Amino acid sequence: MTPKTLVITGPTASGKTWLAVELAKAHNGEVVSADSMQIYRRMDIGTAKPTREEMGGVPHHMLDVADPEEDFSVARYVDMAARCVENVLSRGRLPILAGGTGLYIDSLLSGRTFAAFDGRGSLREELETRFAREGGQALLTELAQVDPDAAARLHPNDAKRIIRALEVWRTTGKTITRHNEETRALPPRYSALTLTLDFERREDMWERIDRRVDRMMADGLAEEVRALLDSGVPERCTAMQAIGYKEMACALRGDGDVRAAAEEIKLRSRQYAKRQRTWFRRNREAKSLLWGPVPNFEDVLHRSTAFLEEIGI
Repeated sequence: MTPKTLVITGPTASGKTWLAVELAKAHNGEVVSADSMQIYRRMDIGTAKPTREEMGGVPHHMLDVADPEEDFSVARYVDMAARCVENVLSRGRLPILAGGTGLYIDSLLSGRTFAAFDGRGSLREELETRFAREGGQALLTELAQVDPDAAARLHPNDAKRIIRALEVWRTTGKTITRHNEETRALPPRYSALTLTLDFERREDMWERIDRRVDRMMADGLAEEVRALLDSGVPERCTAMQAIGYKEMACALRGDGDVRAAAEEIKLRSRQYAKRQRTWFRRNREAKSLLWGPVPNFEDVLHRSTAFLEEIGI
């Protein structure tokens, strides 16, 4: 019997942290973050990382586990987060996976494995150099000779995935298509109840996002980004491509119009929320919890508890 876990997900600014903490208090739980940007140290305001007060005394895992300069992958997340979940389970407590990064959540729950390779090795450097010199189409043609299915799915400009597919082939002798097929055939690692927080009207979601960005600005988002840049964090690294950091870094390196950057952050956040909703709606077994114009916290908490009781948590 696969271990039971609780998943709380939904678009940005939907209240996932609040609900995770409340349910953890009521059901002997601990929170495992599933946010691809809250893993980074010194990136607190722009990632909406929960404060000590917001954590309410509930243990939180997978926060501040990497430096912004690091190239953090989904494979690394799954490895670290799975150990956290197993540790929580071993102590007889409920793991509550909370966050909005769908790929992280799905990969962890499914028990997905990742082909081993050294992204910092000479092979990666060789392929990146060739991509820059020969172009993506040349490497895509090479990939098509061994893995036509993968090549057909990729665009010549998709350097990251083309290089990854060639790395897997040259490192393991197995195509990434075959590896993914074998992974999908594995039984799921965890049995999860998924609660998806969302909004009845997208206008309410947009308003919630706008208020959050305004609060980030008031809390010092521009100063946080400036401190990262001044400390030597490269503007092109993965962490600095996060919404909020990329736009603010551009403003600080350019004309310094942080107000315009804040408006751009609101727009990008709305677009990201739309993509999140599309991803999470694919899970037809998830229990949906919708916010109205005036959030009814008591009702959401009551319904969440009822869902947990249904499956014996």
